[in-house]
This record gives sequence, structure tokens and C-alpha cells, in this order.
Amino acid sequence: MSIFKRTGQDTWSYDFRCNGHRYSGNTGATSKREAERVESRIRETIRAQARQQAGQPAQGLTFAAAIARYWAEVGQYHENSDSTLTDLAWIERHFGKSRLIASISNQDVAAMVASRRSEGVAPATVNRTATARLRAVLTRARDVWDQAAPRITWKNHMLREPQEVVRELSGDEETALFAALAPGYRELARFSLLSGCRMAECLDLEWRHIDWHGEYIVVTGKGDKTRHVPLSDALRALLWPLPRAHARVFTHQVRRGSIHHARGDIAPVEEEALNSHFARTCKKAGVIRFRFHDLRHTFATRFLRATGDMRALQIILGHSSVETTMRYAHVTAADAKRRMDVAAAANSPTQSPPQQVRCTTRL
Repeated sequence: MSIFKRTGQDTWSYDFRCNGHRYSGNTGATSKREAERVESRIRETIRAQARQQAGQPAQGLTFAAAIARYWAEVGQYHENSDSTLTDLAWIERHFGKSRLIASISNQDVAAMVASRRSEGVAPATVNRTATARLRAVLTRARDVWDQAAPRITWKNHMLREPQEVVRELSGDEETALFAALAPGYRELARFSLLSGCRMAECLDLEWRHIDWHGEYIVVTGKGDKTRHVPLSDALRALLWPLPRAHARVFTHQVRRGSIHHARGDIAPVEEEALNSHFARTCKKAGVIRFRFHDLRHTFATRFLRATGDMRALQIILGHSSVETTMRYAHVTAADAKRRMDVAAAANSPTQSPPQQVRCTTRL
């Protein structure tokens, strides 16, 4: 049997012989049907390579072969490899296994984008799961595998994505929200508001990540990239009194027993429970259209308003480019406008002009 599950693994592995050689590995698929498709693509790639080595005329790389090779070399190592596999499978179904990648034109890519959009998918998702994914496969085929691949004008196929609205928590909203949050959840949310950390970064924070003497916190963000967030006085005052009952920093007392924890146990805050509790609390506190991620936006907005230091904010938030951080530039622009309005009102002709001082000194 070429497809099987190893003990303790959720994904299917493959093990087969082809042309006198043995091949084995992990398909990355959690369903047997998807694993069989991956295994089939790998077999097809191996046979195609064998034909080329035997001197048989190459007909070009098919989508099945290209996607299988991309998965084996790149895709399975992505942080969200399950999503990568799903995206690649969709692209393969759309174009067909036997179609040559060299035959793809700009019209074909436009049709693919239209097909993905017809499924009710948001523009950002279309860009990420279809257009960018196809581009990665074709680019690797041309630049790494030296295969005939089309040159597509990719910028013409990227859909315009609506700019994310930066939602800032007002003072009154902050008071109402944190008064309603339950212990454990309250401290975690406060940490995000004071550090700008994402939800996953807060949930995964462990005591060993805090350097009390060096005054920084090691945070692991998107793409497993680490950064140092300064341990401000406010963060120190928040974290120091918390109980060290678990390796993870943010815990709560279990109110209802489960198969994992008895009632009264101290357990780490989990993502699903946090999302549910945060949504209910916002509704109870009257804080509308506010997500947990908006705590990060609020931190960035307040930081930039107070300091104007875009570069420092970029480092704290862990943005790879300052262009991403520029979404908060509206803060300084709005503040500057308010100051201009105040200045204009102060010098309005409707007000009494300042008394002129007569100069009696002869020049």
C-alpha cells in the first residue's frame, strides 16, 4: 500500500517504487483522497523526469507535474502548508492535470481570476490563493527548473483590495470594555493594547520569553519571525504580578469542567475561547465593530500620535516594510489638520485684531 498513516500523525505518507528506485515522504494531506492525488502527481513527475533522462523528447511540464514538484520542494514547508495544498489542488482542477504550463496566457489567468471570484471569494483571498500561488509555481518552473513557462503581466491580474479600516478604541470604550472582561482575558487584552502584539503572539507568550533585566520580550510573529518588543514600565507593571502557574503567561481559572481541565483549574487562554468571550464582552460593553486585532491598531495609533516615530513603530509591530506601517500615517495627518483648524480659528478676521504698537524710534 503506497498511501498510509504513520503512528501519531494526522497526515498521510507515501512509499512506493518506480523505475527501480524507492520514494517515500509526507503528502501533507489529511484526507486519503487528497493524499492519493498528491502521490499520483509525484509519480507522474518522476516518470516525466525519467523520460527526459532517457533522451525522449520532452513535451513540456504539465500542471500536475509542476504542482507536484512545487509541493515537494517548497509548498510542504510553508507555515500553513494545508492551505498551500488546497490552493494548488484548486489550480490543478481549474487548468487540468495534463495541460502544459507553457500554454497559459494572460487570458487564461484572467479567466482563472474570474472563476475564483465567482465562488464568492474576497479580492484579497483571490490574490493570495490563486494569482500569487500560480505565479509562484510558474516563476519557479522558469527560473529554477529551466522549463518553458509563460511571462504573465501579473500586475494586471491582481484585484484591488479594500484598505483595512484602522479602528481605534476611545477612552470611554476602553473603560467599559476592560471593566467587563473576565480575569485572565482582561490581562491578555491589556497586553495587546500596550505592546501591539497580535492575538497569536499573546496566546503563545511564555515566561521564558521575557527578559526582565534586558527589558525586552521575545515575540514570534508571522512566518516564525522573532522580534524584540521593549518591556515598557506599563508592561512590567502588568506582567510582574501575574501568577506563574503555567509555562504560558496568560491563564484563566476554568469555570466549567471539561475532558481536559477540571473546574477551578488554572489553564492557558485558548484562541477559540478568547474569540468567543471577546465578542460577547464587546457587545455587552457597547463597543461595536471592534475586533481583538483592533487593540493592535489602537496601540499603533496612540504610539504614532504620541511620538511620530514611524520607524520605531515598524520595528515594534514587526512589519517587514515601512509601507505596511504607513497605514497609521492618517493619525499624524488628522492631528495636523486639527491643529491647523485651531490656528485658523485663532487668526480668524471675526476676532478682534491685535493692537498695533506704534514705533517712535527713528531709523
